[in-house]
Order: sequence, then structure tokens, then C-alpha cells
Amino acid sequence: MGRKLKRKSYSREFKLEAVRLSHEPGKTIAEVARELEIRENDLHEWRCQVTRKGENVFPGAGPKTSNNKIEIDRLKKENVRLREERDILKKSLIFFAKDDNKGSNL
Repeated sequence: MGRKLKRKSYSREFKLEAVRLSHEPGKTIAEVARELEIRENDLHEWRCQVTRKGENVFPGAGPKTSNNKIEIDRLKKENVRLREERDILKKSLIFFAKDDNKGSNL
């Protein structure tokens, strides 16, 4: 059985810097690719993506719901805390109402 090669991944910043370097006067894509030890085809593709998508380029992989999950978890914890606070307030209201009734008999 052959070994599977892990595909290299590069950060958004690395890709943008590579594209920027490839646009410098006197630099060819081949030179920049060699200097950065990346494939020329990757650099060509990154340049095309920057041209097509502009600021929204290279958003990253990974689950898009991770931020939603974090927010849902935070809201669930907050909900538990608020329910506890509400229950404490209800109990204290009952306690003080009973205490008030005792004081009104005097």
C-alpha cells in the first residue's frame, strides 16, 4: 500500500504575499514560485482568484458553522445563568412577601 501525501495548505497571508511578490517588476512567476518553494500552477491560480474575488479571496476552509456553534454555546450558557438568576429572584420575592405579611400584623 502506498503512502498518501498530505496536501500542503497555505495561509491567506502567505498566498496574498506570494501574489504581491509575483507582481513586482522584474520578477517572474517562476522565480517567485521557486523562491517560495511552491508550484507555479498554484501561484497562477492564486493570482486568478485575487483578480476574480478581490478582498473576499481565500476565505479559508473548515466548517462555516463553527462561529455559529460557538455563539449558540455561549447563548445556551447565558440562558442557564439567566434562568438561575430568575429563580433566585422569584424565591427572594416569596421570602420578602412572607416577611412583609409577618410585619403587617404588628
